[in-house]
Amino acid sequence: MASKNNGNDQKTPPLTAGEKTQVAWYVVRMCKRGIAGESVYQGDLEKKVERVIDRARKRAAK
Repeated sequence: MASKNNGNDQKTPPLTAGEKTQVAWYVVRMCKRGIAGESVYQGDLEKKVERVIDRARKRAAK
C-alpha cells in the first residue's frame, strides 16, 4: 500500500479549503473552455491557479 506524504513538499504545498475551492473552480472553467475548442486561450486561468499555489507555498514556508 502506498503511504501518504504528510511532510511539507515545496512542489505541492498544503492548501486550505478556500484555496482548494478556488483551484477547483478555475479547473472547471478550464474544462468548459476546453470543450469550446482547442484554440481557446486558457493562460489567464493557468496564471490564477499558479498564484493560488504560490500563496500556499509562501504560507507553508513561514
